[in-house]
Amino acid sequence: MPPKQYRLLDLGPSPAAGPLADEKLLDEARTGPVACLWRADQGLVVPRTYAARPGFSAAQADFASQGWPIHVRQSGGGVVPQGPGIINLSLAQPFSGRPLDHADAFYQHLCGLIAASLLFFGIEARAQAVEGSFCDGRYNLAVGQPARKIAGTAQWWRRITPTQDHPAASQEDHPTQHIGLVHALILVQCDIDQATRQANRLEAALDNPRRYRSSSAISLDQCLNPPDRADFIHQLWLRLESEILRCPAL
Repeated sequence: MPPKQYRLLDLGPSPAAGPLADEKLLDEARTGPVACLWRADQGLVVPRTYAARPGFSAAQADFASQGWPIHVRQSGGGVVPQGPGIINLSLAQPFSGRPLDHADAFYQHLCGLIAASLLFFGIEARAQAVEGSFCDGRYNLAVGQPARKIAGTAQWWRRITPTQDHPAASQEDHPTQHIGLVHALILVQCDIDQATRQANRLEAALDNPRRYRSSSAISLDQCLNPPDRADFIHQLWLRLESEILRCPAL
């Protein structure tokens, strides 16, 4: 049997797709692996744990009035920026068994896809934590020495039951139990200082002592010679599309 390929979804014109556009992939992935590329307007996105903090509603209203609306996502992690200079890449597919059995491999799969796309432009990226970066984790993508973050990742898993898709099937007949979604936020052509400043403002507004350093991240276009920067976000988008369609799903 040939390997399953990702079906690349069109979520509509960017950035109109919105900062939570990929969450619809969880339903689309019931019939097989799916992927999407998308961009969103300027703002901040936080996990549900932030929405539960005292003062969140007031901070949300304040940031929105200043052109930085705050959106709440289902996946974990921390506060991240969004904006036209950021490319989002999301993959979703069915898995059998526990999410923990697949989580690391799914992260590695996503990171490998992005790293292969960047290598086409002569940019060598690797998965690692970067101290001081917003939404830090083991499966950031980073470049250079010392390491500077160029992408952050997160996951979301939804349990499904056999009766949702095949009412007559037993658990043995239909062993798939979860849909996994893995997401990367790629800093392509953006103002890292401004993004870091806004993330720190939000942490302060919520009385969280966590702070980030702009020196811990870098916009990918800064890794290129100036003549190559102008159309880079479009060229990287096309390269990511090509890699998604070429790369078999897990």
